[in-house]
Amino acid sequence: MNTKKIAIAIDGPAGAGKSSISKVVANELGYLYIDTGSMYRGVTWAVLDSQIDVKDQVAVEALLPSLNLTLEPTATACKVYIKGKDVTSLIRQQQINDNVSTIASYKGVRQYLVERQQEMAAVGVILDGRDIGSVVLPNAELKIYLTASVDARAKRRWLEVQGTSNEQTLDEIKKNVVSRDEMDKNREESPLVCVEDAVVVDSSNMNFDETVAYILNLVQETINHE
Repeated sequence: MNTKKIAIAIDGPAGAGKSSISKVVANELGYLYIDTGSMYRGVTWAVLDSQIDVKDQVAVEALLPSLNLTLEPTATACKVYIKGKDVTSLIRQQQINDNVSTIASYKGVRQYLVERQQEMAAVGVILDGRDIGSVVLPNAELKIYLTASVDARAKRRWLEVQGTSNEQTLDEIKKNVVSRDEMDKNREESPLVCVEDAVVVDSSNMNFDETVAYILNLVQETINHE
């Protein structure tokens, strides 16, 4: 494989598998993976932990300078720290799922995190989220819009939470996916968009390994054309 490294931006809706797929692709390529979603989850956890009303944008944004939010990349994921506390497992709770889109809609939150993401980003990096190709890495050599049908995304989430404390019915998860799509696409600040120069990858009929292989092939094609 060509040793040249590029910057890769992966955007897409909730439940499309961006994080899990990006981790594996980054590992295969020897790239740094930055889980931007976990950064928004970290802020959401901090807001709830501080007992701030998630709908109080002024109070939420006032909390940001004190967070000292940092990421520690590991071989398989990113650890998330708030004020030195490892919150990696805490940010996956259902309460975070229910509130993260609201927190992510605030201009101050997005500016705070985009600055941190851009500081961390260089070549040989993969970032995934909702506004990576449009806002965070507009000059990325490869932009991917990873998506899947609502039914496919809901079923994947449902299988993930079986037997966990976050267990929900398939119908509940489907409603949550649709709701998050609406919020992410219609918010004022950096909405979820598929930028013109993105390659659309619809994984509705692809399994995990097939999606990873497809994206690795896109990376190699991009490097070959650079």
